[in-house]
Amino acid sequence: MQPSSASLSYDYSVAKLFTYTMVIFGIIGMLVGVLLAFQMAWPAFNLTAILGDFGEYVAFGRLRPLHTNGIIYGFMLSGIWAAWYYISQRVLKISFNEFPFLKALGYVHFWLYVVILALAVVTLFLGITQNKEYIELAWPIDLLVVVLWVVWGLHIWGSIGVRREKSLYISLWYFIATFLAIAMLYITNNLQIPTWIASGGVGSIWHSVSMYSGTNDGLIQWWWGHNAVAFVFTSGVIALVYYFMPKEAGAPVYSYKLSLYSFWSLMFVYLWAGGHHLIYSTVPDWMQTMGSVFSVVLILPSWGTAINFLLTLRGQWHQVTTNPIIKMLILASVFYMFSTLEGPIQSIKSVNALAHFTDWIIGHVHDGVLGWVCFSVMAATYHMVPRMYGRKLYSAKLIDIQFWIQTTGIVLYFTSMWIAGITQGMMWRDVDQYGGILNSFISTVHALHPYYVIRSVGGVLYFIGFLIFVWNVIKSITSGDKVDKEPVSATPISAN
Repeated sequence: MQPSSASLSYDYSVAKLFTYTMVIFGIIGMLVGVLLAFQMAWPAFNLTAILGDFGEYVAFGRLRPLHTNGIIYGFMLSGIWAAWYYISQRVLKISFNEFPFLKALGYVHFWLYVVILALAVVTLFLGITQNKEYIELAWPIDLLVVVLWVVWGLHIWGSIGVRREKSLYISLWYFIATFLAIAMLYITNNLQIPTWIASGGVGSIWHSVSMYSGTNDGLIQWWWGHNAVAFVFTSGVIALVYYFMPKEAGAPVYSYKLSLYSFWSLMFVYLWAGGHHLIYSTVPDWMQTMGSVFSVVLILPSWGTAINFLLTLRGQWHQVTTNPIIKMLILASVFYMFSTLEGPIQSIKSVNALAHFTDWIIGHVHDGVLGWVCFSVMAATYHMVPRMYGRKLYSAKLIDIQFWIQTTGIVLYFTSMWIAGITQGMMWRDVDQYGGILNSFISTVHALHPYYVIRSVGGVLYFIGFLIFVWNVIKSITSGDKVDKEPVSATPISAN
């Protein structure tokens, strides 16, 4: 006879550890992002004149990869892995307390992750990078990342191997997809030749050259680059929402068939959309067209998933006014629909001719990350914390304040970047009767300054909202009213 979920004593030790790193790197990554926004609006914030020789360490070129890596692989992956160690026990009907090898693997996974994060921060600050988008870490650290990923894979398959629940809930499908796809793509794009080996021990141990060159290197890079979005930003986060949305609503997923349709079509289509990053380049035209076509087709599975989320609330929409976590998950789902429509539009060749290299692309990335990913991870944390610590959430009012501050920040951010990007594109294309360019580059910079100021304000608001989230989580852990019995659906909140 299988034990019920209530009779199992779940082990949250590793999930808690990943929650801590999620909070820490959320603060670091967003703070650096705000500083970068200020540097774009007011160059004096580069601080080179004040810091002298040390100014290079806070220059835009050093901080930008620290920001992207900190948010993607520090904040976001921590949130996904915290959720994995929470969700997997529940949907597989196991407890890590029963299986010491799974608990040990979890600790190895976490501490190796911490070592890699520390090495990443130090090397990126020092300017040690292989100059590839979303994959900047030097080759020795890449080897550690591979080991880390294998450890997580062993934990996934080990947990599935000892499960009591025969069927695999849809969230597990997305976790497995994240593991398999990133493993394949990361290794392929990271095939490097260390130069100190090639040159007989001369040179920096950190330096390497790609095994690909020219157009092939670009193709492999954006096969990875766009699918890092697909299988970290997307599939890992979808796994969270498919679990926490029904749990908070107290209702089953609207359609299991729709979830499977969306899963398989998303897995197939996403892999071929990366070519839209290379439109009007030396990449063969048919590959550019394929990237555009698959990007547009991508709307279908993306919206299928988001619609499945929203329809899960059928008959439960009144919870929008009573459950702030539901409100956050709804906003996340809407922004998922929004960003997965905007991206395919930008991949259409005629639109891409205007949008590429402009701030409209920056706006698109951030409305997806801030609206979809961050809100999903924060909502998941709000659900997990009371159950991991046996305490109610500290304050519903703080969640509501956080929600509106951050929503305002997102709107200011992406609208300012839309306008800035379209303005850039139009000014770059503006020519006289002889085909000469009318606007100098610096004139476009002057024209965009007001929008960079608005972006900075939006970034500050979002960061303030995140600090409110962190405070609410800390107070929930330390001061929330104790819960005698774990709630089945809606997250309990103290009367504050």
